[in-house]
Amino acid sequence: MVRAKGFLMIARGCVIDALSTDGIIFGNGVSVGRETSIECTGSLKKLGKGLIVGDNVGMGEKCHYGCAGGIEIGDNTIVGIYVTMHSENHVFSDADKPIREQGVSHQGIKIGRNCWIGAKATILDGAVVGDGCVIAAGAVVRGTFPDNCVIGGIPAKILKSRI
Repeated sequence: MVRAKGFLMIARGCVIDALSTDGIIFGNGVSVGRETSIECTGSLKKLGKGLIVGDNVGMGEKCHYGCAGGIEIGDNTIVGIYVTMHSENHVFSDADKPIREQGVSHQGIKIGRNCWIGAKATILDGAVVGDGCVIAAGAVVRGTFPDNCVIGGIPAKILKSRI
């Protein structure tokens, strides 16, 4: 199920698969850039959680949102081109068993309000990004980051405060 709380613009070439326990909720004034994919469930064995997008959010072009563990994006956040978010991670702790047979974990992703996510950033399962953060282009983000910081690198770390 896809619900929009007001104006929603979905550009051409987008693929949206909302099959999940919570569906997709778009706030008012949301735009989804062209050729973006939103996939709420990675496997029919276990339905994914879904996607919640706040008001006035710009979801860039050619992005991928894997929402099996749930993704939340706060109000007034902007997402650059080619950004990927993966709220699912493969379990690989047993070296004697094929990785594909060990299952997956779902911690989810939370992006705060008023954030800017640069081009080609990758946000991984379990990431929690505070309000007012800037994520540098190409960063690989996992872990928890406080409000108003600039995040960058592989793996991402705090580069400086915005205050």
